[in-house]
Amino acid sequence: MEQLFEFVGNHAGLIAIWGAFVVALMWDNNRRSGDSVSTAQATHLINRENALVVDIRDKKEFSTGHLAGAVNIPYANLASRLSELERHKNNPIILVCKSGQTVGVAGKMLREKGFNAVRMKGGMMEWNNQNLPLVKK
Repeated sequence: MEQLFEFVGNHAGLIAIWGAFVVALMWDNNRRSGDSVSTAQATHLINRENALVVDIRDKKEFSTGHLAGAVNIPYANLASRLSELERHKNNPIILVCKSGQTVGVAGKMLREKGFNAVRMKGGMMEWNNQNLPLVKK
């Protein structure tokens, strides 16, 4: 531990540059991923703003449980199935995956096409952790 403090003391400039790089990387990644909403905010968007939930997990995962009214468009098929979402272009689209990590790229693609897409923080894992209702079919 003493060596760590000595290293930091001797290389404060490098540590500051490294810290700035990490912060910039996190900021850029968050900006590219787009806005995210909590489960409560997602529920509000669904109930008050007629948001569409697009679950990008594969069909097998989707059938284990999903949000009521969710549309299953696996990420691999999203680009070829954008026409299915056209009628929802004026409404928020909430993207959902297993843990909330995969939806960043999907959201970027939808926003570039003019959709109002947001990602749900924590994905279905967070939804399940909060014991929120699921549809299983």
